[in-house]
Amino acid sequence: MDSEVSVLLHCAAWKGLRESQVQLYGNICPPLDKHEPWLFNGSKFRLHSFFLSGPLLTLKLGLTCYKDYLGTNWSCRAAELCQLGEAKFGDRLALLAQPLGVGGILCTDDDRVVLIRRSMRVAEAGGLLDIPGGHPEPKQISMDMMQQQLVVSELFSSVCAEIRDEVNIPLSSLREPILMGVALNHISAGRPSAEFYVGCSLTSDQVRELYRKGGAEANESTDIVFLSREEVLQLDGCSPVWSELCPSAKGAMLLYQTVKPDGEHSQNQGHNNHPIAAEDGPT
Repeated sequence: MDSEVSVLLHCAAWKGLRESQVQLYGNICPPLDKHEPWLFNGSKFRLHSFFLSGPLLTLKLGLTCYKDYLGTNWSCRAAELCQLGEAKFGDRLALLAQPLGVGGILCTDDDRVVLIRRSMRVAEAGGLLDIPGGHPEPKQISMDMMQQQLVVSELFSSVCAEIRDEVNIPLSSLREPILMGVALNHISAGRPSAEFYVGCSLTSDQVRELYRKGGAEANESTDIVFLSREEVLQLDGCSPVWSELCPSAKGAMLLYQTVKPDGEHSQNQGHNNHPIAAEDGPT
């Protein structure tokens, strides 16, 4: 439907996966080699591969950083790096940083999906509509220290932290994140993002009021927009809103339409409605 984004993985057969259904593969794979100096940095998780066996997703992750992301996925030579990776390793993504992002389809108690309009000051997709999201940042984790379930917990908790910081919703108002799948952003050479569904106990009016008060990352957006669940399910390339969505939001919408995590499955699983048990505050 769109050349900017595609779905790498979806969990439609199970209406999305909970944290207990995601694990890591064996030893953490090595980080991407780097050979040149860069200007910006910051630790990220690197998606190497995954496999889905029944309702159990196994991720193989390593470590990368923001400077490698800028120097590979955002390089003017990204296409060349993909060709070289395919030729040398049989994997077109082998020479790319591939930091794993997170994003959340946030649905309010009155069935509105939350979008925010990105500031023109941000590095990517300025002025476009997006879902809350970002990148987990394992600042204190080394290759030897990485404990597999702690990493999975970081992925699931980070999407809630991004919602808190960008929309100013307390963690206590957010329900358990459901992983819908992984989408690829082809504007940045196929960068992957884990897309979640997150329910909220607040109405759209309450969310709007909190957003206007400003959160920790209020400078990253300029406005908040609400779509009904029906509008989101009907979005396609012909919809006026579609052209306003950034690639990561498009990928999340495609997964939401495929997985439908708030359908019959979530209604039959009572613990899906539990709020996040976590302290509100900086992470």
